Amino acid sequence: MRYFFMVVSIIAVLMPSVWAENNPDLILGYKIVANDTLNVRIFYPAGLRPVDKRPAIVFFYGGGWNNAHPKQFYPHSDYLASRGMVAICADYRTKSTHNTTPIECVKDGKSAIRWVRRHAIELGIDPDKLVAGGGSAGAHVAAATATLSGFNEAGEDTTISARPNALVLFNPVLDTGPDGYGYSRVKDYWHDFSPAHHIDQHTPPCIILLGTDDHVVPVEIAKSFKASVEKAGGRCDLVLYDGLGHGFYLEDKYFETLTEVDRFLASLRYIEGEPTLNRK
Repeated sequence: MRYFFMVVSIIAVLMPSVWAENNPDLILGYKIVANDTLNVRIFYPAGLRPVDKRPAIVFFYGGGWNNAHPKQFYPHSDYLASRGMVAICADYRTKSTHNTTPIECVKDGKSAIRWVRRHAIELGIDPDKLVAGGGSAGAHVAAATATLSGFNEAGEDTTISARPNALVLFNPVLDTGPDGYGYSRVKDYWHDFSPAHHIDQHTPPCIILLGTDDHVVPVEIAKSFKASVEKAGGRCDLVLYDGLGHGFYLEDKYFETLTEVDRFLASLRYIEGEPTLNRK
């Protein structure tokens, strides 16, 4: 895959302009499985130089571990790129695309984080300022990369950490136990698969955005997750939206939730200044 080493020169050509209509600046394959290529779709900030080390965020789409929605976080990525970050939307296998189980979703999430770290120099990324984000089951994948020690792809270089430095979680699946989401599909390994059951002092700072009427992710689970992170000495910001259900962040409260994410990332010094979201 020699194109990895062409990325720096490609960046230099692409960066003078900002692409419109939420289209990625570059699409690269990060993993080949079952003769199929899984891609990362990369949004670059204007003015990025090959020598830069920018904070980055990797988004994983929601879909119940069943369906793939590669463009789901394009608007979020476009905006965060405008704020100076490198934003990436990563593919991962789902039941509908590859007839896989939730295990493969997490394996691919970890592979994507490792790939970004391995190629940080070529991508203009700071490997120590890498955020994982997502919605619903995609937020589970993001949280799993930060908390679960297992579910690594066979033969992968596990000396490269798959643990992100921060988490951005939209109505996330946090608990896969009997009282959580998806238990019937993961009951043989649910405890090992549940981020809520693997919080420790290494869990990175996170923000959770959740509607109070979400019937997929009960508010009580999010509150418990926050309490566990804080008990371990970490940071977990929980932002609740009264009366809203699952997936609200994609339309109903897109501006409000992304503004909260902006402020969270600014508090980590990954971006600077006030939010610049513009309602068109």
